[in-house]
Amino acid sequence: MKRSILALVLILSASLTDAKVQNVCDEVFLQVSITDPTEEQLPIKRSPVAIPSVSLENHTLLFATPCDGCALRLINEEGDVEYATVVPMNTTTLVLPSYLSGEYQLQIIRGRFCFWGYIDL
Repeated sequence: MKRSILALVLILSASLTDAKVQNVCDEVFLQVSITDPTEEQLPIKRSPVAIPSVSLENHTLLFATPCDGCALRLINEEGDVEYATVVPMNTTTLVLPSYLSGEYQLQIIRGRFCFWGYIDL
């Protein structure tokens, strides 16, 4: 009896660990570019630049990696900066204004690197 209960518990725990959680956020796929290629460059480092991991849920940006002190801009389809802010320290979420709607280029600027991707609000 104890063996059958133990086997049942093991089977149920194994099936629960394989369950996938459905994510309601959309990951923002970011590209990287240098903000000013004419600026004097530091020596090339051996490791690649770490691209931030950002997701979007409605009007909320979710940061899986820190972007403390980075400039964040939203560029509209005409190329104008429609929203700009600095990401506060220890921020994991940032709520965007509700008046924003449409497709925007999201830019996160850290030092000489600009990480950019497209979001739809």
